[in-house]
Amino acid sequence: MLDETAEITVYGADRCPDCQRAKRLLDERQVSYRWVDIDRDREGEKFVILTNHGNRSVPTIVFGDGSILVEPSDAELSEKLFKTHLI
Repeated sequence: MLDETAEITVYGADRCPDCQRAKRLLDERQVSYRWVDIDRDREGEKFVILTNHGNRSVPTIVFGDGSILVEPSDAELSEKLFKTHLI
C-alpha cells in the first residue's frame, strides 16, 4: 500500500523486476510503504547512489529504525518485516 507517511520507504524503478517483486510482497502483506521512483526523483537517485557506494542498486528499502535492505530476497524482506513487527 502506497503511503506517504509509512515507516518504510522503497527506492526503486518501475522497470525493475526486483522492485516490482518487493512491492508485490509488501502489498500482499498489507504493509504500508512510500515509493520513490529514482528514474523520476533525483534526490531519491542520489540517496540510492550514496547508500550503495556509487551503484544504483534497487530496490533499496529503508525502515523506520534506520536499517536498510538492498535487493533483498522475498525471504530476507519477510524476515525483516516479521522482526520489526510490521507483519
